[in-house]
Amino acid sequence: MSEPSAPRGRRPLPSRTVLLVAAPLLLCALPFYLDAFWLRTGLFCMAAAIGAVGLSLLTGTAGQLSLGHAFFLAVGAYGYVWLAGEPGPGLPPLLALVLAVLLAGLAGLLFSPVAGRVRGIYLGVATLALVFLGHHLLLAADTVTGGFNGRSVPPMAVGGFAFTAYDPELVVLGVPFGAEERLWYLGLALFAGTWWSARNLLRGRPGRALVALRDSERAAAVLGVAVARHRSAAFVVSSMYAGLAGVLLALAFRRVVPDYFGLALSVDYLAMIVIGGLGSVAGATAGACFVTALPLLMARYADHIPFVATPGATEGAVGPTEASRYLYGAAVVLVLLYAPEGPHGPVARLRRATARLRSRRTRADTGPPVPRPPTSAARTKEPTS
Repeated sequence: MSEPSAPRGRRPLPSRTVLLVAAPLLLCALPFYLDAFWLRTGLFCMAAAIGAVGLSLLTGTAGQLSLGHAFFLAVGAYGYVWLAGEPGPGLPPLLALVLAVLLAGLAGLLFSPVAGRVRGIYLGVATLALVFLGHHLLLAADTVTGGFNGRSVPPMAVGGFAFTAYDPELVVLGVPFGAEERLWYLGLALFAGTWWSARNLLRGRPGRALVALRDSERAAAVLGVAVARHRSAAFVVSSMYAGLAGVLLALAFRRVVPDYFGLALSVDYLAMIVIGGLGSVAGATAGACFVTALPLLMARYADHIPFVATPGATEGAVGPTEASRYLYGAAVVLVLLYAPEGPHGPVARLRRATARLRSRRTRADTGPPVPRPPTSAARTKEPTS
């Protein structure tokens, strides 16, 4: 009898699994080590990522151009402020958050007949009208929005626990948890829900239908895809993501003003999804972090960056906001020229090249394959004399 073979060692965990476990743990630990500036920057990035994921579903996956994303962010932000504040119904903040997201979805539903019948640049121009109309309404309805000066944002509270600095006072492992630390975990929860729902939508039948619709409307219609209905549904879902991003943005800013929700914000969101790669949840997140954090970092370190003026300077070089727009404008051009699928494209090509190189080295180390002797069935009979 042959001896039993030695038990094999456990296979190492794949790098993707390690990343999925390590990344949430790292994000949850950051409030214990970062100061308020970095936490606030992270909150802005998470809010922008939620909105960018929604726009990526609409533009990158469904192939519908939208320049009115800022309008739906404004609906979510001001909807929460009015529903939870005074003047207003004064609803519980969590209920106001849910209703604000639904209100943004309702605004998208009212516009969905246009989105279901118009496409391309025509849809972009139609959504552009929403930005100007929304800005006018925000300035005119001063009893609801506060007009030009805006309104203060009621703090979020869940079950008697407020996401503020001292209500109640909270110390965890010797670290005092203020508003930024508490909102950090709220933002993580909202972003995790956004990531999970968007990935499931893309991997399911609705995502495949939207991709087919983007590639060819006629082919999608032949396959049984309801073109107008899926276009409208994509617009509504994108609007709800934008409304949720507007609520988180309002909570991070603590005050909302109409001038923030202008055309420049819609252009910023288009830059996010182009830099990150159209139709990619991870790419939209990376693009949102890049576009959002760049001006904040340039404003903080303007003294150490050449040709960039400090915030508030009236003379001299370019301001941090303008300089950051130049930089990510150049990034958009470079991505469109060399990596139109976003950063994950070069990474995938690098992985394939690395795999080919490893296979070549493996074949070189093992040497040429040893020829096997022919089997009895393959042997030929020798001719008899």
